[in-house]
Amino acid sequence: MKRNWLRFADTVLEGHVVSRNEAHEIVESSDDEFLEILAAAFKLRLHFHGRKVRVHVLQNAKSGACSEDCRFCSQSSRYDKNAERHPMQQVEELVLGAKAAFEKGAVTYCMVTAARGPNHRQMDVICEAARRIKEKYSLQVCASLGMLRAGQAERLRAAGVDRYNHNLETSKHNFKNVVTTHSFSDRIETIRLAKAAGLEACVGGIIGMGESTADRVDLAFTLRELEVNSVPINFLHPRRGTPIGDKVLAQNQKTRSTHLRPQDALKTLAMFRFVNPSLDLRAAGGREIILGSMQPFLLYVANSIFTNGYLTTGGQGESADYQMIIQAGFVPEVVEQ
Repeated sequence: MKRNWLRFADTVLEGHVVSRNEAHEIVESSDDEFLEILAAAFKLRLHFHGRKVRVHVLQNAKSGACSEDCRFCSQSSRYDKNAERHPMQQVEELVLGAKAAFEKGAVTYCMVTAARGPNHRQMDVICEAARRIKEKYSLQVCASLGMLRAGQAERLRAAGVDRYNHNLETSKHNFKNVVTTHSFSDRIETIRLAKAAGLEACVGGIIGMGESTADRVDLAFTLRELEVNSVPINFLHPRRGTPIGDKVLAQNQKTRSTHLRPQDALKTLAMFRFVNPSLDLRAAGGREIILGSMQPFLLYVANSIFTNGYLTTGGQGESADYQMIIQAGFVPEVVEQ
């Protein structure tokens, strides 16, 4: 019997904890249920976040030449022949990036480095930049520096960093098909170190890499078990020259279709909302490519987005993003001055 998804959202608001079977129902639902599932997810989004949209800006503080073999990523030294490379930016460049983010109306500014983990110099730069940013701008500061060692999370927190991003990317079961130079447990340990130091945990993943719907559900439940604060969901924008990118592009050409339908991407996003109803849920990289003209629908599920591009790909630009938010009847969240 077809489920009443709007009533199901009411039960979640009344305290029902979504089960794995129910999560599978969402991602495997028919297209006839699509709009009702979005409406049900919107009930949760509206209850916990209203119509506000949190806008985040990424700063690629160090690009390329990463030692890890993440098979979707053009910044890996194994695949980045055509990717932009630049060394660690200076403190002044990072502060200027924060100024630009603040002037765009962003609430969060995230400094990202392509590396297995931060070395001493990189820590010095990020910590000094965070101190200066906090002195000048009312921004939430996020860092994404790879795997942390003992004491590094505490140092970031003392410098003023509010949040640490470290995506799991996929399920524990599928992780070996995505990365082999470190383990799923290594990533979990970094998240635990960050949380123990008092940093908010921003943890998400990528859909569309050939994973099963079970992998997507497993990731959502792992995030719930870890009690993370924020969940960025990326939609694979396949990069030529990477193993996963080349495989997906070949499949797309063979089938004359995209690897991830907009409806399935949005149903997956809705599933993450149901499993983690109150969290800051962010539509991240690849949304423009995968969702296309259906992109405004994401605002009924996610309460935050990145703007002005991603680490190695450009987005549709902040002007188009703000126009989309306002025309869809939502309101960009404003930071306190």
